[in-house]
Amino acid sequence: MNKLLMPYHKGALQLKNHLVMAPMTRSRAINNLPNELMAAYYAQRSGAGLIITEGTAPSPDALGYSRIPGIFSKEQTNAWKEITAAVHAGGSRIFLQLMHTGRIGHPANLPAGARLVGPSTIKAEGEIWTDTLGQQPYPTPEMLKTAEIPSLIAEFVNAAKNAVEAGFDGVELHGANGYLVEQFLNPHVNNRNDEWGGSIANRAKLAISIVSAMAAAIGAEKIGIRFSPYSTLGDLPAYGEQEVHDTYALLAKEMNKLNIAYVHVGVSAAIPARTLDAIRAGFEGTIILCNGLTPETAEAALQAGFADLVAFGRAFLANPDLEKRIAEGAALNQPDYNTLYTPGPVGYTDYASL
Repeated sequence: MNKLLMPYHKGALQLKNHLVMAPMTRSRAINNLPNELMAAYYAQRSGAGLIITEGTAPSPDALGYSRIPGIFSKEQTNAWKEITAAVHAGGSRIFLQLMHTGRIGHPANLPAGARLVGPSTIKAEGEIWTDTLGQQPYPTPEMLKTAEIPSLIAEFVNAAKNAVEAGFDGVELHGANGYLVEQFLNPHVNNRNDEWGGSIANRAKLAISIVSAMAAAIGAEKIGIRFSPYSTLGDLPAYGEQEVHDTYALLAKEMNKLNIAYVHVGVSAAIPARTLDAIRAGFEGTIILCNGLTPETAEAALQAGFADLVAFGRAFLANPDLEKRIAEGAALNQPDYNTLYTPGPVGYTDYASL
């Protein structure tokens, strides 16, 4: 592993290795508050050069899943400080992923007064877990009014400021996996006829506006964004290959203009090489690749040139000492899929280390 375990230095990303712990929802934040168990979990994995946290809500409306953390209150902001301190003590850097679930949520998972919102009144097919009612079908979201979108952007800005106060090295905007930002990108879910819908440029405007506003507030060097081109997660209908290609080519160029720290590409479907080439050509900063990688395929990806850093999800979930296992060529633990989202330490902080 010639490159994987070597330090990485580019701009503000001064990392001890090329390993990134990918963001993974783990549903341990009781009452949407970070806690000591979460601090232990992240501290165990501070062998990563960079940790990107689980998706974290920038507002009450964004809390679509059970037991996901927030960063919109003073109590939440203060609670994250124990986690950032623990990770920094382990010599790792940590970015907070800001996730607004949009229409992928349920009122039973939202606090009093919060609303299930989306770009349009188009419901997702399928069901979602709620702690109080069990499995429930996705409801129809309220459409965000044109006049409400500046306030939505301001919520992300406030969350980014809170993240810096909590000790995070930066924030990652979740623009993937079928959540709100990607809902705006998809023409089958976003049927708006205002400035936030219609053309590719209009549908990409929310992602660009949020990143631009957060960069102005906390510095572009503290901003990353996650994309998943061609993904259909979250009941996102597929749309034309050329239109998807043009969407992400545009976004890469716009992120480059804003001079953000990184673009994080999650490959959950077959992405044509030309689209990856367009992202690489359009964005001069750091690119993180996340693609069900093994140590061997991750090293190959680094050598191939598209990716500057490589992210591991399931491997870090089940192997808190992943960097040591890679260094020693040791076998990897396999994740227990029955405990991915259950409260408590089982399947969370009890995976064996070497």
